[in-house]
Amino acid sequence: MGSTSTSGNHALIFGGTGIQGWAVTNQLLNGYPSADAFDKVTALANRPPSGNMLWPKSDKLQVVSGLDLLNEDGQEALEKQMKEKVPGIETVTHVFFFAYIFKEDPSEEITINVQLLERAITAAEHLSKHLKFVLLPTGTKAYGVQCLADFPFADKLPLSESLPRIPEPWQSQNFYYNQTDWLASQSRGKTWTWCEVRPDVVIGFVPNNNVYSLAQTLGTYLSCYREIEGEGAEVSFPRTEKSWKILSNDSSQDIVARFCIHAALHPETCGQGQAFNVGDNSQPSSWSKKWPIICEFFGLKGVAPPAGGSGPRPPQYLFDHLEQWRGTEKKCGLATGRVGNDRSMAGFDYFIMTMFDFDRQLDLSRELKAWNEGGKAEEVDTKTAWWTAFERFREAKIIP
Repeated sequence: MGSTSTSGNHALIFGGTGIQGWAVTNQLLNGYPSADAFDKVTALANRPPSGNMLWPKSDKLQVVSGLDLLNEDGQEALEKQMKEKVPGIETVTHVFFFAYIFKEDPSEEITINVQLLERAITAAEHLSKHLKFVLLPTGTKAYGVQCLADFPFADKLPLSESLPRIPEPWQSQNFYYNQTDWLASQSRGKTWTWCEVRPDVVIGFVPNNNVYSLAQTLGTYLSCYREIEGEGAEVSFPRTEKSWKILSNDSSQDIVARFCIHAALHPETCGQGQAFNVGDNSQPSSWSKKWPIICEFFGLKGVAPPAGGSGPRPPQYLFDHLEQWRGTEKKCGLATGRVGNDRSMAGFDYFIMTMFDFDRQLDLSRELKAWNEGGKAEEVDTKTAWWTAFERFREAKIIP
């Protein structure tokens, strides 16, 4: 393929600096699946990016911040703003939608997240006549993992995309269904199609402080632990004996991003509103296997939780050793603001590592089949997934 060939493809990535949006942007700029698959990449960010983005330099990239999808003046005002702020908006072919706003009240969360999607996709449709594909991420809440003790599909493992929607009262509290229903009706009879990807816990790097990055929480915790307890120290799994053994599939950001791009470029096999579980490896794993590998990156020895209890809770340990951590930040010239604040104390790690104490492994056969049809399916192991994330945090000077 000559360097002058062009695809005409323009990726518009909403939430371009979040854990999944960052990764899609990164993969496209690094030439996945080929250097000429996309001519232009537009990453939209709520706030101007700060810190080291780690993206390779590229003439294809433009980063646009300050777009208000929920502006009070309505759809027309948004489209006017997008036209002004996004050069080449009329050439957009693929939308990757990673925007999300958390609300504690389920009905509020549904309203705001459906509105985000409606505004964004309607604008993309109106402003570009070339739209081909919309990629929507959801996740394992589609299978009711948030129901915890009432997890509805405990006897239907591994979880497959053919399972029905979760029962009430949870079904009508889950905004995923409202979003996919809206996309299904909006795309009917159009020249563009869409799909939904369902990762489990996404393992990866984020350039901005992110409450949903488990790798950031564990990376700062284990770095601090190593500084205080010394190289080779034993570090107990920070959760229960029950959660130590449960089976699940991690979804590293690179695998999620690569499959999202693959799906977007293969509407004939991946479109029509299909859902795809996305995970690192068709063999599920447990914390008992992953924890020693995660700790090894930091020169620590990861061991099982103490009988009847758990190891130190990462955010609490960091909070208790805040002065030492700030000393490490200063000594190593690290970015600040990742530890000891509301965002780092939010408890996402507790939810994922303690409350999810039941098997929830995924059937990845649909993902692997679709990927094989258009090239080669990819799988990664625990070490590759987690160590890649930690190496990125280190390169961005977030951990020492």
